[in-house]
Amino acid sequence: MDVFHVTDRLGRKLTDASVIAYIQQSLGTWVEPAAAAPPEGLTALELTGPGRAGLLSEVFAVLADMQCGVADARAWAHRGRLACVAHLRADDPADGDGDGRVSRILARLSHLLRGDGVVAPGAVAAVPASGVAHADRRLHQLMSADLHRAAPVPVPVPALAPAVSVQSWAERGYSVVTVQCGDRPKLLFDVACTLHDMDYVVFHGTVDTAAGRARQEFYIRRADGSPIRSEAEREMLTHHLQAAIERRSLEGVRLELCAPDRAGLLSEVTRTFRENGLLVAQAEVSTKGDQACNVFYVTDAAGKAPDRGAIDAVRERVGADRLVVSEEPRPPQQQLYPDASGPGSGGGGGLGLVYLGNLVRRNLYNLGLIKSCS
Repeated sequence: MDVFHVTDRLGRKLTDASVIAYIQQSLGTWVEPAAAAPPEGLTALELTGPGRAGLLSEVFAVLADMQCGVADARAWAHRGRLACVAHLRADDPADGDGDGRVSRILARLSHLLRGDGVVAPGAVAAVPASGVAHADRRLHQLMSADLHRAAPVPVPVPALAPAVSVQSWAERGYSVVTVQCGDRPKLLFDVACTLHDMDYVVFHGTVDTAAGRARQEFYIRRADGSPIRSEAEREMLTHHLQAAIERRSLEGVRLELCAPDRAGLLSEVTRTFRENGLLVAQAEVSTKGDQACNVFYVTDAAGKAPDRGAIDAVRERVGADRLVVSEEPRPPQQQLYPDASGPGSGGGGGLGLVYLGNLVRRNLYNLGLIKSCS
């Protein structure tokens, strides 16, 4: 039996019957659903590179200059690096040289992503549009791979950095991973994806949330059935989990842009951010018909919430009725479970307690996170 205590994003009891029905339907479906086919005529791009100020604006400027519209895109900046997944459409229907156009786009973007001898260069590739089934998960994979290529970039350590420990339970042949950090949406998804992409299988686990904090504990083995045996492997897993959690743990401001879609819109808006000292930590770009519906998480140069003056200046230039502040900076959170340590240590019961067993393995299978389930 697997038990989940869930609320909406504001911590309230779920009352929407359609949401409850959707959850029941999703949890009751053990057959992996077929991925939705992307619209025809799209080109998918994946890129990683140095997360210098204004790089995302330059990427969108190149695409606009090459007469490419962005149908949808996701971008994350973290620890001085940038990753982006985008689906492009040709705004010039007369351009029939599809392969040549893609080659020219890649050449222009590769020039932007070059290194300087100190910062590691980036990479850009065109992939089948049908190959990017889940953009968030693909961004995790791109940034994890980039961790191995790029030299560490000095960045301020968050005041409440994720606490990750990996211990051995030799008697049962498990490694026990414990994560303690601020609670937020998609936290469990980010941790589960990281474990899978590093070829670990989750056999048992618990998740507990209280007072804005989360504690997750997983009993894992490697894909070959063995536990973690070396200190180097333990440190690598810890490093990757901390990075995966931090990527979406922002202290910035969430801005929503809703406007008629047109060529160059993304380039102009992101350039305005840059000119006013705002960095884009995350971007979620989508189009619905002829409307652009975009979300940007912006920070100042230090990665903190920008001052109100900079936000107001950007809204005045873009249009206060089109660019809306939809979420204030998150307040700092208090330390929870200061004495919790070791396998099975528990950690104060709170709303959101979850016991993860076979259901986790089945749902990770449905998401493509494990290769088999039983």
